[in-house]
Amino acid sequence: MSGRPTMNLCNYYQSTFKKIKMKSESKKYKIAQDSKYVDDDWWNWSIWVEGNEKDLDEITCVVYTLHSTFKNPVRKVEDRESKFKLESDGWGVFTIYARIFLKDDKEISLEHELSLSYPDGTANME
Repeated sequence: MSGRPTMNLCNYYQSTFKKIKMKSESKKYKIAQDSKYVDDDWWNWSIWVEGNEKDLDEITCVVYTLHSTFKNPVRKVEDRESKFKLESDGWGVFTIYARIFLKDDKEISLEHELSLSYPDGTANME
């Protein structure tokens, strides 16, 4: 058997994979977020991938890596209709890492600083 093995990269995401860094590709996508203050220094928040419809259609899945204090900090999202939205909650800010797996076997890595604000607009700095 010759040539490149076929595999579903979303199922392979936790193993060692040579990252393909492509600056032009990564500019097609960005991580967006929304958050809502609940009470007592606690927020509901969500993140998703923004891009044009054609580019979003090229994504197989997104693997988000949250802060290590989260239960199951590595989370895979395959729902294209929601723009690969991840919903969670918590009390503090941190960097979220996103690995976008494309249908052409390429991988794009992005980072997003989660920001949380109180109802009066004051930022949570923790």
